[in-house]
Amino acid sequence: MNLLWIYRSMEMIRVLLVLLVLLVLGSAEGRRVRGQRTQTPESFPLDFTAVEGNMESFMTQVKNLAQSLYPCSTQKLDQEMKLQFLRNSSVTCNDGSPAGYYIKESRGSRRWLMFLEGGWYCFSKHTCDSRYETMRRLMSSSKWPPTRTGTGILSSQPEENPHWWNANTVFVPYCSSDVWSGSTAKTDQNDYAFMGSQIIQEVVKELVTKGLDGAKVLLLAGSSAGGTGVLLNVDRVSELLEDLGLGSVQVRGLADSGWFLDHKQYRFTDCIDTISCAPTEAIKRGVRYWNSVVPERCSRVYNGEDWNCFFGYKVQPTLKLMVDNVHLTGQPVQEGQWRYIQNLGSELRNTLKNVPAMFAPACLSHEIITRSYWMDIHVKGTSLPRALQCWDRSLRHHGNSSSIQAPPRGCPLHLIDSCPWPHCNPTCPTIREQLTGQEMSVIQFLTHLGFDVQRVAQQQGMEPHKLLGMLSNGT
Repeated sequence: MNLLWIYRSMEMIRVLLVLLVLLVLGSAEGRRVRGQRTQTPESFPLDFTAVEGNMESFMTQVKNLAQSLYPCSTQKLDQEMKLQFLRNSSVTCNDGSPAGYYIKESRGSRRWLMFLEGGWYCFSKHTCDSRYETMRRLMSSSKWPPTRTGTGILSSQPEENPHWWNANTVFVPYCSSDVWSGSTAKTDQNDYAFMGSQIIQEVVKELVTKGLDGAKVLLLAGSSAGGTGVLLNVDRVSELLEDLGLGSVQVRGLADSGWFLDHKQYRFTDCIDTISCAPTEAIKRGVRYWNSVVPERCSRVYNGEDWNCFFGYKVQPTLKLMVDNVHLTGQPVQEGQWRYIQNLGSELRNTLKNVPAMFAPACLSHEIITRSYWMDIHVKGTSLPRALQCWDRSLRHHGNSSSIQAPPRGCPLHLIDSCPWPHCNPTCPTIREQLTGQEMSVIQFLTHLGFDVQRVAQQQGMEPHKLLGMLSNGT
């Protein structure tokens, strides 16, 4: 048996026995207060014999004890989230099929995590027809599985998700193709429904009947288009709960890989599809096609030019609550493209200066919080789960407000890599060549991008071998 598992098992035994003592003492004390005769408390059968010869059987008994003491034990608790279609059948996916969500309830927990799936968007009949042919699961619920197993921040395993494993977990599949902003139903005149913003509202209303009304915290999280959806909807979710008389629920937002820039393309192309179209033009067309709903204050700031509110650095300052075009083709990137990549990184850093809480590793990786390796990535020695815990502690007593108190020592809130090249953080996920799947080192990858070690070393005033060492170490 693995020694680490044995050690952790014995630690669990010790904790469980302490819990058992506390429960027994509580029961006896309650009987004395009522003036009744003290009785021998009921005990749980736990056989300590032959432990060394049959550790597996012994651990089974320990886990059974854990389940009887704590209903959220990770072994007997169903790990899977179960599909629920919305009761309001008028709120649908693009093709008119019912929208819904997956839920795993955690009895006794007052923390709720609601995750918005990502998956880009379409902004015209042509692009949506193409999307329906190639990515139908992002436009229809017809083939959604009855259950889903969460990973990363959605995992119910403490080893994978140390701070949110026992929260009530809700996964909302993306089937509206509108960056969670639309409010248009499918009709004879409209080939597709775009109801992302209404799906979120309906899910929250249903969660109130499932225990959200007793919640302390609701964390609205999302990745990619779901991350942008968080920025667009976090204030509206908070306002909905206030309207329902649940203003005591602290609503927070976590946007993963949803902080996009309205930058110019490296090379101008016609707006034919979602890949070739410039970000601003695609969103401008989408806002009209989807009949988008954006945060009211953001809309006022930009005088009704609502497309601005889809870009993080523009919408974030207007929120009440907290919260690219380079295509690798296998050919070396030219010097002009290399400068474009570097300038893009500088622009991104500048837009994050006034964000009160962030975790921004210099990694060429899209979406992280639902990946099983999310604990492995660090910025300045701090992991993402630890950074989220620090943020949670800084907001604990502030309710639905954007104010943040000074974090405890050793608990940073503003974490951003400062190294000057892509994927320079040594804890970034492994890079793989797209066609072969073969792993690439950082140096191999940068060379693929056209990175000239000799020239950059000369610009930095150092020897090439020293620069190579820094690249290998991610410094």
